[in-house]
Amino acid sequence: MCNSTLIHFGTLLTAAALLSSCAMPKGPLFSFRKATTFKKSPPLQSGVRYEVRKALASTVPFRPKDVKSYTFVLNTPKPPLMLAASPSHGTQMRVRTTAYCHDESDHIVYGTRNAIGTHLKYGTVRSAAADWSRFPVGTRFCIASEPGIIYEVDDYGSALVGTGTIDLYKPTRGMMNDWGVRHVDIRVVKWGSYERSMQLMRDRTRWPHVRQMIQGIQSRVGALGVPMQPVPLTASL
Repeated sequence: MCNSTLIHFGTLLTAAALLSSCAMPKGPLFSFRKATTFKKSPPLQSGVRYEVRKALASTVPFRPKDVKSYTFVLNTPKPPLMLAASPSHGTQMRVRTTAYCHDESDHIVYGTRNAIGTHLKYGTVRSAAADWSRFPVGTRFCIASEPGIIYEVDDYGSALVGTGTIDLYKPTRGMMNDWGVRHVDIRVVKWGSYERSMQLMRDRTRWPHVRQMIQGIQSRVGALGVPMQPVPLTASL
């Protein structure tokens, strides 16, 4: 009886050992796969022709002749037009200046409005008129003899086109006459934008001086090799 019990007990232990060795996997119970890393494609290059193909579903057989695709060439980025103002002018120069007032006969129809449609400024920032093909709209400068004052080109005038003269806004005729004509040293704080100048003048080409400024911008930008969309110079009503 005792021997049979021992044999039965031994058989149970052997069976349990076999079951445990089959059920338990070797190594750790849980394994973590290493995250898959994808190689980044190189950036697209200007002037290179690329082909784009339409993706197919996994159930669709691959037939090269039936695959729809198109090609494209990445164009070279165009430099902003306002950069064309800086190289040919520099930041410091001596210029001829005059003054104007909003109640002059040639400006009275516009009142205190400037060429960009806002009010003429006279404070720490003051309005100035100029040939936009030389000093594009938004150009900011200061005069050496007037520290703390910034002038911003937001206006133009027919008598200024084709000249390097800058017309400074004065709120009264007395201040205008007191300024007279002066040659002053200026420092350009920020050049304006030829692109915005063109946008503002696009619908004003019935005026000869506007057409002259547009042609001046096109010539200046073209000489620097900056491509731009030509503006039709026919008179608009």
